[in-house]
Amino acid sequence: MKKLLSPLVLVMSLLLIFPVAAAAPDLPKNHSFYDEMTYLMEKGVISGYVDGTVRPDVEVTRAQAAVMIGRLKGLDGTKKVTPFRDVKADYFASGYIAEAAEAGYLKGYGDGTFRPDAPIIRGDMALIIERVFDLAFTFSHSFKDVPENAYYAEAIRKILAANITIGYADNTFRPRLEVTRGQFSAFLARALEPKFKNDATIARSYQKDKTKTYTYQMSDGTKAVHRFVNVPNRDGLAYGFLWTVQVGNDVYEYLELENHQLFAFGYPYSEYDLALVYPVRVGKTFNTGLGDEIITNTITGINKTVRTSYGTFTNATEVTTESGLKYYMVEGFSTVKSINAQGRVESELVNVK
Repeated sequence: MKKLLSPLVLVMSLLLIFPVAAAAPDLPKNHSFYDEMTYLMEKGVISGYVDGTVRPDVEVTRAQAAVMIGRLKGLDGTKKVTPFRDVKADYFASGYIAEAAEAGYLKGYGDGTFRPDAPIIRGDMALIIERVFDLAFTFSHSFKDVPENAYYAEAIRKILAANITIGYADNTFRPRLEVTRGQFSAFLARALEPKFKNDATIARSYQKDKTKTYTYQMSDGTKAVHRFVNVPNRDGLAYGFLWTVQVGNDVYEYLELENHQLFAFGYPYSEYDLALVYPVRVGKTFNTGLGDEIITNTITGINKTVRTSYGTFTNATEVTTESGLKYYMVEGFSTVKSINAQGRVESELVNVK
């Protein structure tokens, strides 16, 4: 006797057969995640429903997440037996769920279930992104609603450091909120492409554009070229997307770390240097450095005019260190110039392309 597919299984199976058209009727160009979803559709990571929609504002389920991750990672989507008692071999996403679980991208619950139709919350989404993209670096300054001992706390700090999230303007992450298909797409796209990481910034961010190359003239006559690239793993350590600096034959890497409270430069598998605190206000002081080398910096000017070989900025923030060195930061450009106490230019932006 033949078994008939249930309506839900039939519909979900069809989603894997028919790719969505580029112009989904429910994904207008002014939608917050139009670019990210279109990008993933073009890569074959997202397919729509049989009516041509992609439903960007509908919660993404654990099964749908498994399919998207599976397609992204090239996993075998052939239906098969899974280790979960609530995901049978004939379930539309059984292959992707089994493969994703074996790879460690997705995990089940202590009772042996996977709960494929349950929506994903933001905290669990952070865990998935951390595992899928092997994120290595963390930012100790997280969000006020993420307890240190929460099971997803470290993953959230990692996606913050990786410019995959910036949270909400009130410095919350809201980890228990359910994630929509559009939001999940945005997180995936930001993990994959620097141009989407540019969207994970605060209002009036000081971070540089990750799609551009920045060249600085140094006081010794050399040029330092900064590019945001995917650094291959080395010495058994994961790296990923970082700013790389080429100075002659020397290369080093760093991160721009920013949240709603501060801006810092972080170094792989090391510490970070605090460069600015928010809100920016003249007279505000902050400490950077470690141990006996703590240095107090002071914000000594805002909307300062600074001339560089690249151009003149009229909205620079001036920070003065204990040694008298002054450095100038501009929204969207990070540091554009630094001058020591004797008036010598230590570094200066000369080109952006």
